[in-house]
Amino acid sequence: MTDKTMKVLMYYSNADVRVEEMPVPEIGPGELLMKVVASGICGSDVMEWYRRDKVPLVLGHEVAGEVVEVGEGVEKFSPGDRVAATHHVPCNTCHYCLNGHHTVCDTLLKGTHFYPGGFAEYVRVPAINVDRGVFLIPDGVSYPEASFMEPLACVLRGQKNATLKPGQSVLVLGSGISGLLHVGLARALGAGLVVAADTIPFRLKKAKEMGAHLALKADESLLSAIREANEGRLMDLVIICFDGFIPLALKAVEKGGTVLFFAGAAEGAMLPSEINDLFWRTEITLTSTYAGAPYDCDTALKLIRAGTVPVEKTVTHRLTMKDGPKGFEAVCSPVEHECVKVIVEPHGIDD
Repeated sequence: MTDKTMKVLMYYSNADVRVEEMPVPEIGPGELLMKVVASGICGSDVMEWYRRDKVPLVLGHEVAGEVVEVGEGVEKFSPGDRVAATHHVPCNTCHYCLNGHHTVCDTLLKGTHFYPGGFAEYVRVPAINVDRGVFLIPDGVSYPEASFMEPLACVLRGQKNATLKPGQSVLVLGSGISGLLHVGLARALGAGLVVAADTIPFRLKKAKEMGAHLALKADESLLSAIREANEGRLMDLVIICFDGFIPLALKAVEKGGTVLFFAGAAEGAMLPSEINDLFWRTEITLTSTYAGAPYDCDTALKLIRAGTVPVEKTVTHRLTMKDGPKGFEAVCSPVEHECVKVIVEPHGIDD
């Protein structure tokens, strides 16, 4: 593959994503070259404030594809293997990893990534990722479905951190892609009542398709509707998938319940509550989560293979590389485009 060029989506801003060319990466010992067949656009890809000091760059971390080259010493994979990969992996030896907090490991947070990024025809997968962040795609799972491995792993870790128990009630605030995956997973894990809330009608319809018992408008009427459906109680677990719903989340959690801050907040956002009102005599737990560990990715792929979480129902757009910039436009304007999940397929759409 050396001395060849490839197409990439080069990100300058949410409104300026260009199809450009760059050399196909060369690989070294322990590394893989992956042909990217499917790459999902994540909500974090359009967090412009988070990207503005790093542009231009090639984004994309929800990838599935085919191994085309292996570096010296690679024994687990061979050319032709169908694989999904995660861009960030932990060291497995630091204080955080040894205490089960793999996703706050400094290696995961700062030390690992694909080159140049998943919105490219080919990516180089570093040796540490090959060692613990690349997984064979099970038979019967398509490349677009396998690209959900990483986002579903994040959702899985979030619900584990929030200690969801079978029979508990769950409110998911925000029915974008993360919220829909939370709905599907909560149903799969045996939640007794799963309520999705949003302000966008087509997203609420999708939430019902993903298994929500109720799909309700996210406003002050939500609290009375929840009590009516939940034997007079508020919710055991409230999952925030859009930071604009934080005030509502703090009102919707039952005593002894948990609020999971899953989505990243706007720059400089603050908690809008007094400590006494929120904590004193309520035993409410506030927790957060970031990313997924390799074992979460492995479990996520198994859930996708089993059809337990029907990820394919969330896909609203499948685009070629040429139309990739339109995918960013759709993610940034979801109401106008009725967009939930966009999958970019750099080598063309294969139905």
